[in-house]
Amino acid sequence: MSATAQIGVTGLAVMGRNLARNFARNGFTVAVHNRTASRTDALVKEFGDEGTFVAAHTPEEFVAALERPRRLVIMVKAGDPTDAVIQEFAPLLEDGDVIIDGGNAHFEDTRRREKELRERGIHFVGAGVSGGEEGALHGPSIMPGGSAESYTSLGPMLEKIAAKAKDGTPCTAHIGPDGAGHFVKMVHNGIEYADMQLIAEAYDLLRRIAGYSPAQIADTFRSWNTGRLDSYLIEITAEVLAHTDAATGKPFVDVVQDRAEQKGTGRWTVQIALDLGVPVSGIAEAVFARSLSGHADLREASRELPGPVAKPLEGAEASAFADRVEQALYASKVVSYTQGFHQIRAGSEAYDWDIDLGSVAAIWRAGCIIRAAFLDRIRAAYDSRPELVSLLSDEEFGREIGAAQDDWRAVVAEAARQGVPTPGFAAALSYYDGLRADRLPAALTQGQRDFFGAHTYRRTDREGSFHTLWGGDRSEVEAG
Repeated sequence: MSATAQIGVTGLAVMGRNLARNFARNGFTVAVHNRTASRTDALVKEFGDEGTFVAAHTPEEFVAALERPRRLVIMVKAGDPTDAVIQEFAPLLEDGDVIIDGGNAHFEDTRRREKELRERGIHFVGAGVSGGEEGALHGPSIMPGGSAESYTSLGPMLEKIAAKAKDGTPCTAHIGPDGAGHFVKMVHNGIEYADMQLIAEAYDLLRRIAGYSPAQIADTFRSWNTGRLDSYLIEITAEVLAHTDAATGKPFVDVVQDRAEQKGTGRWTVQIALDLGVPVSGIAEAVFARSLSGHADLREASRELPGPVAKPLEGAEASAFADRVEQALYASKVVSYTQGFHQIRAGSEAYDWDIDLGSVAAIWRAGCIIRAAFLDRIRAAYDSRPELVSLLSDEEFGREIGAAQDDWRAVVAEAARQGVPTPGFAAALSYYDGLRADRLPAALTQGQRDFFGAHTYRRTDREGSFHTLWGGDRSEVEAG
């Protein structure tokens, strides 16, 4: 088999198949391979008219079909299956060849693989790919890590197949070394969890307190999508809420079990945030909300707990409440992105990645699940002030959140009064208030820690660490 393919894709489930088709549609000759040869043949037979494919039935044929430097995209399940594919193909590759993992791998696995393959002269790129199966086909947001040299070889191809922002910029860029790309994709998914939870809470509030039907809420979301909340998730929320179940004639949302599943990336985001000491309370509450929804026995056993029953508002009051929910949703969404970008900055510093936050915002403007109109403003904020510690410190965002806070507080208070859970809205508001507080009760926490564990504390009036002799005369000593 002659080496004619500029890139190859192995693993032809929906995402891999669509990514291969995307490359072919953009003029690249694509080698395709799957452990089950029939899947390879089926792709070429069904979509061969979209571009040039080279079907390979063995790893040896697949590698032989690739031009040097070989670029090989792995689209298989994360974890052991990815390692197995790497072990199968790496011995067939040569110095300078590139393996690209386009799955949702844990970034620490990517760091390990990149180091191991680098020692063998092979480049390894952990590339986060967002946009689902439609994005993979029509243009995803792509977040590649790895060496700068590997991006020189791979980048122009990714830029060709990636989604394009309204200004025509490809939604991909070199994120940073080793696991940087998969780290950023992980945080992207964490923000996605938070965003979806906030939207779900807004729906719940509009239904249970404003008294709107799913169809009315769909119209409300469509209206919101013409303004500052313009985003993919708001858009599809309206479509889901407007859908009627064919079998029952009921609103689709009423025939779906209220148990949200998860694949793990949101959980990873929270776990790594804990390791880094970064407060991502909104993302954490979204993960825990999905967990709570899945504990059917726990929820069933707690149905009779006392509490208020929500009483819908009417007329002008309902409309005014809906407007307040829009304010609360916007403010809480900004907080979620703020927490996510803070985590990316912390990860970049911890692993010496030098990630450009403005560039991250830019490549999320199209193709990915959390694409939203205000990402262009986030990009501009970080481009103008790369040292920006928090999005809420940006003058424009800070002013907007300040203007929204009265309605935000009113929504959270009304939800609590009527017994409607809003863990996302409440966590975002508490984060906001925690940032702006002159002093936090952490001073008392430090006193408690010193009392029971002699963990010491720092004073406000002089340098050094101190310990109070709580079990003695309660005098203070300077800690060594």
